[in-house]
Amino acid sequence: MSDKGTKKKLTRVEGGAAKSGAERPAFTPTDEAKGKAKQFRIFALLSFLVAIGLEVVAILQLNAGAEMWILIALIVGIMVFAIVGSLLWKKSNRFDPASEKDKFKFFVQNQLGAILSVIAFLPLVILILTDKDLKGKEKGILGAVAGVAMLIAVFSGVDFNPPSAEEYAEQTARVEELTGKNFVYWTEHGTVYHIYSDCRYINTDRTDEIFEGTVAQARELKNITDLCSVCETRAEEEFDVELGEEEESTE
Repeated sequence: MSDKGTKKKLTRVEGGAAKSGAERPAFTPTDEAKGKAKQFRIFALLSFLVAIGLEVVAILQLNAGAEMWILIALIVGIMVFAIVGSLLWKKSNRFDPASEKDKFKFFVQNQLGAILSVIAFLPLVILILTDKDLKGKEKGILGAVAGVAMLIAVFSGVDFNPPSAEEYAEQTARVEELTGKNFVYWTEHGTVYHIYSDCRYINTDRTDEIFEGTVAQARELKNITDLCSVCETRAEEEFDVELGEEEESTE
């Protein structure tokens, strides 16, 4: 299968061993990917611990009758650390995705950010709304701020397109089926990965650098989930031509 090449700078992403031609019944992340996932998860959990710790402080301050600006500052702090934790956790899942075979584990692993965000906020929100010492206006303001902050944090924690080991395996198998190897190309701000480095959608004047790596790395590093339709069509056409030539040679 031909690739005319490109004059752009090609950057090979290290660490993802490309597996050529062989069947891949299940996706297994590399040791490097597992290590990065573990690192991201540790930092994510630490961030959530800080968020929950700030929640405890906010509850104590609420019971002590602290000024409203102090409580609002604590609520904002909880939200920030919860969002950071969620982003890190979702990134870790791209390096080491869960399997869809265990539905419960798959759900918990991918939506843990949202779950922990609820834990970091819900007790505080309930206490604010049920606090008899807060005046109506103060309760309304604090309740609204805490409620909005919780919604933002929970929304940030929800993964609407969670990665799965099966998805990685299927996407990798498709690329290997078309090209015989697990190598794709993508750009810094691209939304799809490509089979050809000279594809017209990445080989443009606006592109200074093209990254090369495995299908999994395109998802890990840039959360790119789809194959370029133009590259896919071109690969299918070239495959049909090669197949036709092979059939003619055997006749």
